[in-house]
Amino acid sequence: MTEQKTISKGAWAELALLGLIWGGSFLAIRIALDEVPVVTSVFHRTFWAMLVLWGVVAIQRLPVPKDPRIWGAFLVMGLLNNVIPFGLMSWGQLYIETGLTSILNATTAIFAVIVAAMIFADERLTPRKIIGVGLGFLGVATAIGLEAFDSFDLRSTAQFAILGGTVSYALASSWGRLKLGDLPPQVAAAGMLTGSTLVLAPAAWLIDGPISLDLEPRTWMAIGYYAIVATAGAYLLYYRILAKAGSGNLMVVTLLIPPVAITLGALVRDEALLPQAYVGFVLLALGLMVLNGGFGKARD
Repeated sequence: MTEQKTISKGAWAELALLGLIWGGSFLAIRIALDEVPVVTSVFHRTFWAMLVLWGVVAIQRLPVPKDPRIWGAFLVMGLLNNVIPFGLMSWGQLYIETGLTSILNATTAIFAVIVAAMIFADERLTPRKIIGVGLGFLGVATAIGLEAFDSFDLRSTAQFAILGGTVSYALASSWGRLKLGDLPPQVAAAGMLTGSTLVLAPAAWLIDGPISLDLEPRTWMAIGYYAIVATAGAYLLYYRILAKAGSGNLMVVTLLIPPVAITLGALVRDEALLPQAYVGFVLLALGLMVLNGGFGKARD
């Protein structure tokens, strides 16, 4: 039987750091959206992060792939992991709270487990994982509010847009392991962001108009955080963990994000969530713990 991927103690430490970094990104994105249009905001995220990562690749003198197939894989990865989810989630955050966005984002782990089980022999879908998935979906439905399924409005549509972004993230983690797993994390992340930027540059110009750099200092600080720290830095961790723990386990990081995002949203933007959102998060957390077999069972 194929040995299954697990999360080591070292990988758990890196997941915790990644969760802390990405938890802060939701607030930074929301602050930037007060002044910057959605597609342009996403362009800023990928463009500046791309420059930083290619700088790292150059300093470390890492080999740059020449195979056109790898560059094609970069483009697909950029679409799945950046363009589609960043766009959907940024738009969704215009209409719902930072904390609820982060809770819905945690469903990435559910979708990632399902997709990974369909592709990789060492990440198969076991009865335990099926129970975890069921609890996770129940948590999502509770957080959204079952009444949201009765009729669509901007708020409920925004929530489903964010869920669409999580599906894209889930597909991306498996694609990254399948096509880019053998590359150094620095090169994989830089190439992915290059693919994203090539798509976003013309899209931002056509949809939002000319890209302005005349922004408030508060906006530049937000962009700096979510582009340099929460994208360039975070994706170096992302590919390291992907190689160690597998695509499904990597997305458990989304469970660690909501407490950070909810706290920051409440402190900085006076955001409040309905009690059902917290109940939904607890159910989602329980489902993810079941999926992973309990946090205390990770191997060294």
